[in-house]
Amino acid sequence: MSRRLNKSMGMCLPCLGGAADDVVVTPDPETRRQQLAEAAEKRQKETAYRGVKNPEAVERKRKKQEEAEKQAMSTSVSGGGGGLKWQVG
Repeated sequence: MSRRLNKSMGMCLPCLGGAADDVVVTPDPETRRQQLAEAAEKRQKETAYRGVKNPEAVERKRKKQEEAEKQAMSTSVSGGGGGLKWQVG
């Protein structure tokens, strides 16, 4: 019976021989936090552009529209209300 136990135990030992090599070192909390933030950002981008054939074009168009709105806002503020000027006198 002891021979039988040794034989079965011997079969498991090769599995455990490389266990020390398979240990994954956990990164420090700051590195881990950064990795999680990057993964979350990647998932958000994938979700936002799901079904869009060319996400870069959508992003360029959005930025161009923001620039146009920004330009319109700065023009209306500096122009004093739509470009109309009152002259008295």
